[in-house]
Amino acid sequence: MDSKENTIGLIEQALESVRPYLLADGGDVKLVELTDDMVVKLELQGSCQSCPMSAMTFRAGLEESIRKAVPSVSRVVAVNIPALA
Repeated sequence: MDSKENTIGLIEQALESVRPYLLADGGDVKLVELTDDMVVKLELQGSCQSCPMSAMTFRAGLEESIRKAVPSVSRVVAVNIPALA
């Protein structure tokens, strides 16, 4: 397994750790891409797309979990939420 695949695995594990909270509120998250310059692109799904708390959930939950798992990540963005891109 190369390092990018390993990094993606760590990101997926981080997302799995917060996914139950998203699912409980009718939402979910999908890893879209890890770019070569270590930008993680996520897609918020379900109720997470329109929830007024999505920015806080994104920063405090998703981004925090990913940065703890993979400190080398430069940015975490949501491709389908303009305020979080």
